[in-house]
Amino acid sequence: MEHRRRDQDSFPTPVHPGELQKPQKLATTESHAASLCMANAVFFGLFFSVAYFLLHRWREKIRTSTPLHVVTASETAAIVSLVASAVYLLGFFGVGSRASFPEDLSDEEKEYSRKSGPCPAALVGADTDAKPAIAQSPKIYDVVAPANLNLSTEDEEIVKSVVSGAIPSYSLESRLADCQKAAAIRRSAVQTITGKSLEGLPLEGFDYDSILGQCCEMPIGFVQIPVGVAGPLLLDGVEYTVPMATTEGCLVASTNRGCKAIHACGGASSVLLRDGMTRAPVVRFSSAKRAAQLKFYLEDPLNFEALSLTFNKSSRFARLQSIQPAIAGKNLYIRFRCSTGDAMGMNMVSKGVQNVLDFLLNDFPDMDVIGISGNYCSDKKAAAVNWIEGRGKSVVCEAVVKEEVVKKVLKTNVEALVELNMLKNLTGSAIAGALGGFNAHASNIVSAIYLATGQDPAQNVESSHCITMMEAVNDGKDLHISVTMPSIEVGTVGGGTQLASQSACLNLLGVKGASKDSPGANSRLLATIVAGSVLAGELSLMSAIAAGQLVKSHMKYNRSSKDISKIVS
Repeated sequence: MEHRRRDQDSFPTPVHPGELQKPQKLATTESHAASLCMANAVFFGLFFSVAYFLLHRWREKIRTSTPLHVVTASETAAIVSLVASAVYLLGFFGVGSRASFPEDLSDEEKEYSRKSGPCPAALVGADTDAKPAIAQSPKIYDVVAPANLNLSTEDEEIVKSVVSGAIPSYSLESRLADCQKAAAIRRSAVQTITGKSLEGLPLEGFDYDSILGQCCEMPIGFVQIPVGVAGPLLLDGVEYTVPMATTEGCLVASTNRGCKAIHACGGASSVLLRDGMTRAPVVRFSSAKRAAQLKFYLEDPLNFEALSLTFNKSSRFARLQSIQPAIAGKNLYIRFRCSTGDAMGMNMVSKGVQNVLDFLLNDFPDMDVIGISGNYCSDKKAAAVNWIEGRGKSVVCEAVVKEEVVKKVLKTNVEALVELNMLKNLTGSAIAGALGGFNAHASNIVSAIYLATGQDPAQNVESSHCITMMEAVNDGKDLHISVTMPSIEVGTVGGGTQLASQSACLNLLGVKGASKDSPGANSRLLATIVAGSVLAGELSLMSAIAAGQLVKSHMKYNRSSKDISKIVS
């Protein structure tokens, strides 16, 4: 109570803001604040000094076997100082923070005072019985509405509530039942809080209902990425116009040139090697012996049927293909692989894995499930297990490019391409310690197609694993080029594939939605198109490097002299 009384007496109750300009009162406030700072500094220094002194003395006593309860006069004084400084600091920062508000302040005024600081200027005065005047903060309450959407008075009140924290930003969609308005209000709140303009980030013209609960949380607009087309890509006897969403100049043009060269030589062919998404939980036992027992159980072919039936209950498309366990001490990593129809399948395989884990607990009740994913999957990370075993769709694509096409379209020769591929894509990548990166720029094409077709962009990491091979054939006249991609992770249903723009791009390729005739056919076809496009991109870029045209073409097509800073969509 003494600390409370002292703090309240130290801060006279505020008066009308007009009286705050009196120099005498301001001088009193500054003097009091300086004295408080000085007192705090003294007690802080005293507390840590005596604490260090006592710890040092007690260590000496332990070293010399002196009883700790035997204290000298200096140690007694240090203990008293330690207790006194601790009491002061606890009183000032514990009781004082609550007592700094007069009893007659409303909750709103107290909350504002806390946000404004421990002693705002508008709360300084001389009359201890006067009601404090609350200063208004323009940064908090000046609502900034999006330029292309006029907010009503009611909407502005909601914005203020979001800014103050009374209404959580994430709950706007459920509260308003209007995703478009929720995005506008959230956008206005963000501009108000940050003081930064979002002009140039489009708000209107997007269906926010389509992303609710599945694609993006707390939207405030959408980013525009231009979509170009390369092709036609002649693959397995069918022509495809390939959509590519990118902001990198030359990429679409270069891929298009590769498509032209491949088309002039009769097209490319592809083979799907395997199709299976993976998920690998990590479980732990009390001993490595017990973990090994589960490993042997999973590897026994006699147990696979029961595990498969349990796994397949999760979906009518999920079909367990294999189980690959790996042990590390008493921890076991179990890599499940299954087909997932036309979906990319991460959620599908995760549900099946959970079913199997629940089933295994019947025979292995001491199994401790650490995580549904133990990174042995391995998702969105460069990993040797994906490079060797594959994940998603494994595809190889090849083409034979005629000598005259190499010279006329690609502006180089077969011998130069073969040598460059060996020294750059193979030897150079090996020197760099590349993992799945034995190519020129596979990730460029993969990322562009993924963005255009609604795939998960982060899975570009393992989906871009690729080895590009080139060799001279037909007595050294023609070029055989191939790309082998073991982990292309794509789907034509779910996630971003349902959005209008991405759905249109899938429709352009003829793989929109699920295949009615053969489940999984559309996603498998999309994977081969990705590989065929990578083949075209590799062929064109390697030719540009071999011909010494890379820098020249990028300076021509990847630089803009236009001032686009004033262009607003």
